[in-house]
Formats: sequence, structure tokens, C-alpha cells
Amino acid sequence: MAEETTEQFARMALNSNGGSAVSANRYDMNVAQQSAAQSAASIALAQETTMAAMSSPLLQQQQQQQQQQQSNSSEISASDEDGSWIDWFTSLRGNEFFCEVDEDYIQDDFNLTGLNVLVPYYDYALDMILDVEMPQEDSLNEEQQEIVESAAEMLYGLIHARYIVTSRGMHAMYEKYRTAAFGRCPRVFCQGQPVLPVGMSDLPRNYTVNVFCPRCHELFFPKSTRQANVDGAYFGTTFPHLYLMTHPEIIPARPSQSYAPRVYGFKIHSSSLYYRAKDDPELAERNRQRRSRRLEGRK
Repeated sequence: MAEETTEQFARMALNSNGGSAVSANRYDMNVAQQSAAQSAASIALAQETTMAAMSSPLLQQQQQQQQQQQSNSSEISASDEDGSWIDWFTSLRGNEFFCEVDEDYIQDDFNLTGLNVLVPYYDYALDMILDVEMPQEDSLNEEQQEIVESAAEMLYGLIHARYIVTSRGMHAMYEKYRTAAFGRCPRVFCQGQPVLPVGMSDLPRNYTVNVFCPRCHELFFPKSTRQANVDGAYFGTTFPHLYLMTHPEIIPARPSQSYAPRVYGFKIHSSSLYYRAKDDPELAERNRQRRSRRLEGRK
């Protein structure tokens, strides 16, 4: 009996030891799973933190760009509201040749004598230039508004042509001439001489503006196509010449060099057809007929 009792106690001890081992194994597995989940969560949190840190400069840069755009738009709207029509017109691309005409000069009716005949909707155009608010009963439709805007540009251009031959106007144009705002002469021997704007007619819608070189006394097209489309009457035929006569100290010396055409290093003689064809119309016509016969013979 004693031996059987001893065996039962032994079995019970073994069973109790085995159950505790199993539970210990289960506990270890649970702890391992929890630690793995915590480590995974910490890794995900670290990744999110890193991505946020990397994207924060981009977000800041985008926010700064948006703020800058908003500030620029607000500045533009403010300038549109606060700036005058003359400031707006002279700041347009292609209108760099224009200077700002004093409003006192525009308000003097004597300076505008005869312009009401040339400019349609003269009174409306003058009010637009001087930023005079139009009464409600005189409101214009869209088509009439476009005509008035075009008339205001013409009126200001014709006033500008008269203003730049005055002392104040010449001073304003001198600042542009000093900085070569009108461009430079394209001739090689003029060595980048600044030019002055000039028109071929004092009446509008005849010729576009040209530039006059005080060194070689030649006319050229403006470098910018936008400026080349400006009416020449807005600068007149008088300005550059009267300007140089008023300020003779700025008249440059004529070029001391001239270009001599050469063939294989030898100058072309003045009696050559190279020169005679330009001076003799009959000879030029004979040369043209001779070239046409040669072309027909080749065919």
C-alpha cells in the first residue's frame, strides 16, 4: 500500500510539473507576441514621424508660395485701385518709349487745341486719362467702352508728342535716353550709340515709330516688335532733332570709320557695276534683263 501511495504522489507531481511547464510556455508566447506588436507599433510610429519631418519643409514651402501669391495678387489689385490711368498705360509692355505726362499739362486746354477733331469720344477719353468718374446716366455699353479705351490711348499719344518737346518733357525723355531705354544703334561703327524715338508723320495711323541715331543720322526699326507697333505720331517728327539742338553738348561725333567692300582682299573700284548699278537705273534694268535671260536659257 505504501508503494502504491508513493507512486500516486509521484504521478501527481509529474502531472503538476508538466502543467506548469505548458502554462509557462504559453505565457512566454504571449509576452513575445505583445513585444512584437509593440515593436511593430513603434516602428510604424517612427516611420510616420520621419515622413512628417520630411514633408514638413515641402508643406512650409507650399504655404510660403501660396502666401506670396496672395500678397502679389493683393498688391496688384491695390495698384490697380490706387494707381492712375497714366501709370497703368506707361507700365504696359511695349509702351516703354512713353514718359508720364504731367496732369497739369493735360488739364490745360491750350495744350490740347485741335485734338478733339482727331480723337473720337474726346471728352470721355480725356476723363478716362484723368481718372474722372463717369456719371451713372452717362454709362456706356461694352462696344462704346472699347472705343473710348482706344480713343484714350490715341489722345494720350498725341498729347505725349506735344509734351516731349517742352522742357519738362525733354527732361523726362533724357532719363530714358541716358539709360538707353529706347535701344541702341545697330550699326557697328556707331559702337552702341543710344537712339531716340521719332515718327515719320505727325498725323496718327500713317507710320509706326522708328528710332533715330544721333551719330549716323539714320533711321531704324525698334528692336522689340511690341514697340515697333506703336504709332509714330505719338512721338512726332520734331522731338529728336529739337532735343539735340537744345542740348548740343550730347551730340556725338560722326563715325570716323566706314565699311569698304572687298573681294579677295581688294577694294571694289568705284567704276565697277557694284556701285554703278545702284546709281544708274537704266544699267540696273539691263542687268536685271540679262539675269532673267540667263535663267531662261538654263531652263
